[in-house]
Amino acid sequence: MNYDLKIVGGHVFDGNGGDAVRADVGITNGVIVDVGECAGSADRVTDAEGGIVTPGFIDLHTHYDGQVSWDEELRPSVNFGVTTAILGNCGVGFAPVRPDDRERLIRLMEGVEDIPGTALHEGITWNWESFPEYMDAIDALPHTINFGVMAVHDPIRVYVMGERAICSEPASDEDIEKMHKLVSAAMDAGAAGFSTGRTDVHRTADGDWTPSSEATREELVGIASALKGRKAGVLQLVNDFNLERPGDEFNEEFSLIESFVRAGQRPASISLMQRDFAPDQWLRILEETERLNAEGVDFRVQVAPRAIGVFNGLQCTFHPLLAQPSYLAIKDKPLDERVMIMRDPEFRRQCLSERPITLAGEGSSVPPLVDRIISEIDTIAFKLFRLGEVPDYEQTAEQSLGAEAKRDGVSVMEKLYDVCLEMDGRQLIYFPIYNYTEFSYDNVHTMLTHPNALLGLSDGGAHVGTICDASFPAYFLSHWTRDRERGRIDLSRAVQMLTADAADYLGLTDRGRIRPGQRADINVIDYDALALQPPQMVQDLPAGGQRLLQSAQGFRATFVGGEQLIDDDRVTDARPGRLVRFN
Repeated sequence: MNYDLKIVGGHVFDGNGGDAVRADVGITNGVIVDVGECAGSADRVTDAEGGIVTPGFIDLHTHYDGQVSWDEELRPSVNFGVTTAILGNCGVGFAPVRPDDRERLIRLMEGVEDIPGTALHEGITWNWESFPEYMDAIDALPHTINFGVMAVHDPIRVYVMGERAICSEPASDEDIEKMHKLVSAAMDAGAAGFSTGRTDVHRTADGDWTPSSEATREELVGIASALKGRKAGVLQLVNDFNLERPGDEFNEEFSLIESFVRAGQRPASISLMQRDFAPDQWLRILEETERLNAEGVDFRVQVAPRAIGVFNGLQCTFHPLLAQPSYLAIKDKPLDERVMIMRDPEFRRQCLSERPITLAGEGSSVPPLVDRIISEIDTIAFKLFRLGEVPDYEQTAEQSLGAEAKRDGVSVMEKLYDVCLEMDGRQLIYFPIYNYTEFSYDNVHTMLTHPNALLGLSDGGAHVGTICDASFPAYFLSHWTRDRERGRIDLSRAVQMLTADAADYLGLTDRGRIRPGQRADINVIDYDALALQPPQMVQDLPAGGQRLLQSAQGFRATFVGGEQLIDDDRVTDARPGRLVRFN
């Protein structure tokens, strides 16, 4: 037999969780046809000797909703073995939309997901109004990787309710029926499911709550019922259980979530993380998901393989000096000019002598959490770290900048001021906000190994001025299966979580495994050499917008439909990626 492509000599992890098998993989017309000896000839041969061969990774939680309309490469996800990404999480996106509401959706995405509004204005093509038209528009463009899109609550609510959606007014029965029909139309067109967001941390660029954050039980049930009886489609949500408000609203919120999930009668997932100011909440969420699954409800938790953290620095959206009046007076100057001013001893003295102002409030997209962090910076500093040339995301309190300040006999703010100026103002300070209460990932290990866990929350394409978590797949493999000294995860199980588990949850039967009949979405990885590079701020977004990008080493090859996207860690010119329709 003659193959289009053979991958030879590698140790194949097929995605089912079993041990690796040394085998060849034969591919014809973008489909795996043989796994084993594959003795026939091939037009192309990829040598996987000494490496591992896995199914392409599936990223359940990204925010490329705008970027997909202008960016062929979909970096940085393409750099980390991802071959299928799901867009439209947390209830935010760009369809359906009337022309008069485009600015409103941009302000929403800018605030919630920290994507520069100027880049969105410049880059988004807006050659759609309905959600099916949006799907057709992005499907017509060339891309590296495959992608599916969720129908999203916020644009749907704005489309139906207009200004009333922004004012968090309750939806009428007529409103709910219209939203139900829009979701049904999206599902008919092949949407991956429906997503919503209920968190006070998410604000628009104008400081308003997101339209979906105050949706009633009736509204959520009415929308979710659009998925009832369907053979495809999932529900996704994020919820902080109103932690920013007085009292304990967990039970009330989870009751609402349960109604939402039961109404859809489809697999569902919720974001799971440990928050310092509610350190046991994640355990309550797990308990409730266990109860629902015991009752026959398919309800999962999406878990990140490391802290939900942010980078601070003079190039980033946030940093410890942001609320100092003297700094605010120069914040819009070019970086080099800011650094020069800040190196002046008198400016430094004045800046450090000031009391920080309040950043959150009416008209501000800054969440109250930022003010809380600044007010508690002397304590928070013991969770601030230099990431290092070899990125270390699991450091001890003794390695923190707070501990360094104590050893050096200087104040926390003095230390942070000086660190911000390191590397000519380009130093990145890592702050693990969630999942790091005990200064280790032992609780993350519990989350990752829970039977209801799905690997997710990379937020690829979002929070571009503060995070670069699209690297989660590479980190998961290198840290959790190889580098961590304790509580490791078996490599075969890790591959399964990155591939087959995600495919099964989404209902994708044509990918996620290496076996005959599956799409040839495949990674060839030098497992021993797999490593992350430090993130760097680059200005490659439309209108000169900046974002953090991170790269990896160890990806010998990534294929989508048998076409090679990655060749020794570099993106090729191949553009086989297409929209995945779930109908």
